[in-house]
Amino acid sequence: MEDAMDASKAASSVLIAVSEGELLSIKEHTCAMGLIDSFRRILELTEIEGRLQVLETAY
Repeated sequence: MEDAMDASKAASSVLIAVSEGELLSIKEHTCAMGLIDSFRRILELTEIEGRLQVLETAY
């Protein structure tokens, strides 16, 4: 995954796998979604940090 769109696609894939019975355990689902959410939050923080650095440099 490289961006938020990739994270969204990954989350959709996990939900589809659950609905089709490929991930039978709620533990498997929870673990996969937790990893995807962690990645999404890292992306958000990285973007915010980049924007903040631009603002600090400008002023």
